Amino acid sequence: MCLIANRRRVETSAMAGRHSAQLCSVTRLLIEFVLLSLVFVALPRIIGTTDDSDVQALQVMYTSVNSPPQLTNWKSSGGDPCGESWKGVTCEGTAVVAIEVAGLGLSGTMGYLLSDLLSLRKFDLSDNNLHDTIPYQLPPNLTSLNLARNNFSGNFPYSISTMASLNYLNVSRNSLSQSIGDVFANLSLATLDLCMNNFSGDIPASFSSLSNLSALYMQNNQLTGSLNALTGLPLTTLNVANNHFSGWIPREISSVHTFIYDGNSFDNGPAPPPPPYKPPPPGRPSSNRNHSGPGTRPLRTDGESSKSKKGLTVGALVGIIAGSVFVALILLLALFFCMRKNKREGSVARPSRGSLSVGTNNVNTGMQEHRVKSTSAVTDLKPPPAEILVVDRLHGKNGSIKRIKSPITATPYTVATLQTATNSFSQEFLVGEGSLGRVYRAEFLNGKIMAIKKIDNAALSLQEEDNFLEAVSNMSRLRHPNIVTLVGYCAEHGQRLLVYEYIGNGSLHDILHFAEDGSNTLTWNARVRVALGTARALEYLHEVCLPSVVHRNFKSANILLDEELNAHLSDCGLAALTPNTERQVSTQMVGSFGYSAPEFSLSGVYTVKSDVYSFGVVMLELLTGRKPLDSSRARSEQSLVRWATPQLHDIDALAKMVDPSLNGMYPAKSLSRFADIIALCVQPEPEFRPPMSEVVQALVRLVQRASVVKRRSSDESGFAYRTPDHEAIDMSF
Repeated sequence: MCLIANRRRVETSAMAGRHSAQLCSVTRLLIEFVLLSLVFVALPRIIGTTDDSDVQALQVMYTSVNSPPQLTNWKSSGGDPCGESWKGVTCEGTAVVAIEVAGLGLSGTMGYLLSDLLSLRKFDLSDNNLHDTIPYQLPPNLTSLNLARNNFSGNFPYSISTMASLNYLNVSRNSLSQSIGDVFANLSLATLDLCMNNFSGDIPASFSSLSNLSALYMQNNQLTGSLNALTGLPLTTLNVANNHFSGWIPREISSVHTFIYDGNSFDNGPAPPPPPYKPPPPGRPSSNRNHSGPGTRPLRTDGESSKSKKGLTVGALVGIIAGSVFVALILLLALFFCMRKNKREGSVARPSRGSLSVGTNNVNTGMQEHRVKSTSAVTDLKPPPAEILVVDRLHGKNGSIKRIKSPITATPYTVATLQTATNSFSQEFLVGEGSLGRVYRAEFLNGKIMAIKKIDNAALSLQEEDNFLEAVSNMSRLRHPNIVTLVGYCAEHGQRLLVYEYIGNGSLHDILHFAEDGSNTLTWNARVRVALGTARALEYLHEVCLPSVVHRNFKSANILLDEELNAHLSDCGLAALTPNTERQVSTQMVGSFGYSAPEFSLSGVYTVKSDVYSFGVVMLELLTGRKPLDSSRARSEQSLVRWATPQLHDIDALAKMVDPSLNGMYPAKSLSRFADIIALCVQPEPEFRPPMSEVVQALVRLVQRASVVKRRSSDESGFAYRTPDHEAIDMSF
């Protein structure tokens, strides 16, 4: 019995052990299953987290296209494009690599943070209703950009020139105008479509660098000149129909597989050979040239090469010697007869027909030119025309010809037309006065209102007067939403006038310092908008234009505001008319005292960094409401920069500096960040001042934070934000 009992206890214990082991195994499996489930639940969130810069860029783009419902899952704040599958957005890991939103009826603009999409390779916004200019800051690493069939205007953005990976570019069927722009030197495009726009001018020379280009569409534009820049490209498809091209079609171009060229003014017949032209050797049919490949010379076999070489050493050598002897005898005989004739007549005779003159040099030169022309006229083909350059000529007073390298896109006006529009420049039409002359409001017969800057002749030297049209040409090509557009010009009867678009709400200087009632006071949000708009204008001048344009007279009086308080920078490019201004301390510069950087005052040197300093002074005006120089204040407060700079990082002092007309209606954090940007810009050492692109990005971040705060309640924001709802910052600018 004891043995049986012991055996049962052992069996029971073994069974209990097996049950325990099974229970442990099941528990382990359950734990692993739960952990695995948690991993799978969390994995999409980990993988879907999108780079912050990509999220912000898409948020701004969504707001800029007016937040349409067809962009499902998109958000103007928050959100995760990769994790939430925003419509048309493709990601790799945490980076956005493609945006394809074609044909969705989008309107508005493209936004201003696209350059932050560093991983974006494909960008397709075709078949929408987007308008305004193409942003000059585009995603830098694109391989494909399709903006076809929208309503874009303006010209080509220069940032295209930096897209070394771009393979496909399509901007067809828009309203782009002016010259195409010489921005293709570093690109590897295979397809370029520019058709159905209003492009004018010649084909850019940098087209010749597109060594991978196989398809080029330029039909239905206003392009001029020749197709010479396209020779040597590996084109298989070329459409240049319905333009204003002229000259001969190069042979290389005529051999393109698909070549459409109707609707132009090309010369008839095949293109002549490039000079200098050498006829084929005797015995070789001239038609052989046409059977060889385009742009190539006929290749000789080894036998032909050796025969030619042998003929040169024997036959040609004998012929050359015999010919030389014959020519020498002719020359001696001619000289002998000429000397006898001169001796007989006692004077220098005029050269008879067919004789060589040893008399006057001008006759001899003319005869030599005639002989060169007659001997070079081997064939009966017309010589190719000289390459057509877009060059305007201004005949100066001394008979010289002034060449302008680029076309003037502004409209020429007559003095009579401008006199009529301004009532003979009467005092009632006077709206301002600057260093170069007075500005008048002009009312044209068609109802358009413009601003006329009548340049004082005393402000221009003779040399600068001759440079006027060149400066106009450069100014006419400045295109930016925050720069006053040069519409036209007048250069006749000794008058020099510039015609600008009219910005009707006055200057920032007048609104800040001469507003008669409180209704014209700029809110804090409006001041930030003005700062950002003018910063973008300077960024365009400094970092987009080549060569960089230095404003040299940046001040609040040159910042004009429209009815919606958008900023428009005036007098851009005018510094070219007064190249020696930096060395003149005269009444012309009085208006800029207080804005000038220290290096200008010390050495007369003025650079883009000097513009940055002046921009910082204008920001100080926006913050404090004070003038840069104010002799009516206490001596320690007369210079705005000297008074304000030590207090920019002191929170309590900063609050006391704010323009009293704001009545405390501003966000404290935004004010502090605004002051930080000012401190960077007004540093005395130019090398420490930031480029305007960094200033723009800092102001953009300030705007974004202010916009997020505005969406919260005042309790959540941490400070009183009493700006009314209708004054919220517009995120589309």
